[in-house]
Amino acid sequence: MKRHGLLCATGLLIFISRANAQKPFTLEQVMSAPFPANLTAAKTGNRVAWTLDEQGKRNVWVAEGSDSKARKLTSYAEDDGGELSFISFSPDANTIVYVRGEQKNPAGQYGNPTSDPAGAQMALWAVDWKGGAPRKIDEGGREAQVSAKGWVAYDKDGQIWIAPLDGSEKPKQTVMRGNCSDPQWSPDGGKLAFVAGRGDHAFIAVYDVSAKSIRYIAASVDRDGDPVWSLDGKRIAFVRRPAEPRDAPQGYFIAPDKAHPWAIWTADAATGASKEIWHSGAAPQGSYPYMAGDTGGGVINWAAGNQLVIASEEDGWQHLYALSADGGKPKLLTPGDCEVEQWSFTPDKKTVLFNSNCNDIDRRHLWSVGLNGDRPEQWTRGNGIEWSSVMLSDGQTFAFLASGATFPARMVISDFGAKSKPPVAPETWPKGFPSDGLVVPQQAIFKSADGLELHAQLFVPAGLKSGEKRPALIFLHGGSMRQMLLGWHYMYYYSNSYSMNQYLASRGYVVLALNYRSGIGYGRAFREAPGRAGRGAKEYEDVVAAGKYLQTRSDVDGKRIGLWGGSYGGYLTALGLGRNSDLFAAGVDIHGVHDWPTDNWDGKNISPELTKLAHDSSPVTAVNTWKSPVLFIHGDDDRNVYFTQTVDLVARLRERGVEIEQLIFPDDVHDFLLHRHWLEAYHAASDFFDRHFKNSEK
Repeated sequence: MKRHGLLCATGLLIFISRANAQKPFTLEQVMSAPFPANLTAAKTGNRVAWTLDEQGKRNVWVAEGSDSKARKLTSYAEDDGGELSFISFSPDANTIVYVRGEQKNPAGQYGNPTSDPAGAQMALWAVDWKGGAPRKIDEGGREAQVSAKGWVAYDKDGQIWIAPLDGSEKPKQTVMRGNCSDPQWSPDGGKLAFVAGRGDHAFIAVYDVSAKSIRYIAASVDRDGDPVWSLDGKRIAFVRRPAEPRDAPQGYFIAPDKAHPWAIWTADAATGASKEIWHSGAAPQGSYPYMAGDTGGGVINWAAGNQLVIASEEDGWQHLYALSADGGKPKLLTPGDCEVEQWSFTPDKKTVLFNSNCNDIDRRHLWSVGLNGDRPEQWTRGNGIEWSSVMLSDGQTFAFLASGATFPARMVISDFGAKSKPPVAPETWPKGFPSDGLVVPQQAIFKSADGLELHAQLFVPAGLKSGEKRPALIFLHGGSMRQMLLGWHYMYYYSNSYSMNQYLASRGYVVLALNYRSGIGYGRAFREAPGRAGRGAKEYEDVVAAGKYLQTRSDVDGKRIGLWGGSYGGYLTALGLGRNSDLFAAGVDIHGVHDWPTDNWDGKNISPELTKLAHDSSPVTAVNTWKSPVLFIHGDDDRNVYFTQTVDLVARLRERGVEIEQLIFPDDVHDFLLHRHWLEAYHAASDFFDRHFKNSEK
């Protein structure tokens, strides 16, 4: 790919004013901006589709080329929790398929955050490019893929179903044992590969549509997954991970120095003849790169020239490599002490588009790299954050999402070579959004007690007078495999968190968003730190270091430092309040983990010694020293951190007379589905801190 003009991401959204003087604003205003996601490009027609969440009203939007006006294709008009996901085009780009609704909980109930007595539903839908009423393909479908012959394959209740896109026939189930997932059509639409999970092992299965038969590829005791088709449809590549003993620890209790090797196999789609073409090394950094699947792009994909592009952390950072489909040594495509996240191909499959934090570790920018060994080319730079880049079918126009320190995510379509381009759908931007009242967070770098370097974003309120000391709050992200950035986040949950941090700063708080060890962005050794989570809560030392860092600042009142965070951040908040009420004077714990070894958490086959260590690493063991007031916020249909985690801790603290407040959302889930619940939660948190910190001002 020839070089083009560099896009300055801050220039892309320059029309949004950014003044230095901070003006007062409401929480509703700073959380009023729409959130774009699920950006996808069609294989023809120069078309793109994405979802836009406007204060809980989620819809599918489309555009064609860089000069066309974006259109809202669906008309969902309520903040009803109708989440949109799995957006894809038909091969002719005339139909968009999507999923609406929240999947079932362990009891088999769909997410129903409005407590509708009629119940709720998750369903697979199709809508014409030109518009019109969406038509339901099936209830409960997800992971939808559309074939070249106009059939939709999807996962429903652990089985693979297929249905005609035009609705001319009823959906058909492929009856299989086990839990089936990840359907992938062959390029001609004649065969469907998918993963047939059987508990301790998994097969790659290929369904022949015309013969109505199943072939298993190189069946073994191992765990096979990530199937991808060659461009000509003659071969399948997949990942094989070796079987593990029944008593092997799982989940957060896996030792960080344990290697999890993996291999890549290819198979002849017609005969099933298979062979291994590559396997990882024995060192821990050669382990299966599970984060590549979580952050977008996948672990392997087929490229042009008989090559595969694979993700690996072999050098200690998540990078992309080119590998011949016939085997050999992978070639590093994206070198550097930085990490690649989302990635996609240009239409000719010869170039990879990706985002990374190379040269700017606390942001994300867009890059491209060819498979021929050229150096990666940076497409965006500056103070913005860019992600989810896709090339349109003309090979010259690309779309991506972008944000900055004072403006949330927007969707941009640009021709290569353009130096700036306004975002699409400007009519969706709220008139009262308070860009002029926001602060630009500073990059803060300090060390933990053991010398580990930590990064954070520091929000300093405007108008501080010399010698004035303000209360301070430490925000702790969840995950823990997450990274907060120097601007609005690319994930919905943390985009909301960034809005809240800006709001708290506008109310006079010094806010520090801490990237503690076990998060992403700083290499595998940082993410897989020894002693993390239930193996010793080592990352809690970083929370203490953040508190002590704030105490050294002349603008912070060291006796008024609080904690707030959700999920894993709720876990660390609870640890801080329990272990160090002398340092952390109050906290807001949102759906936090409070007891690692409980049966309902992610772990099994835990030895008695590890069970004790996990228990000692949990907030429930610190209730006797817990003195600081706390606000608990939780949805009682949480499928990530079960509600009982909060029930148990509240009961223990009540017995000890700790000051407790609670805000419970019946029927909502972990990542609150209702916009109004986010507002209610954040208002409660802000009011809680005001009562405990501002009323104690001297």
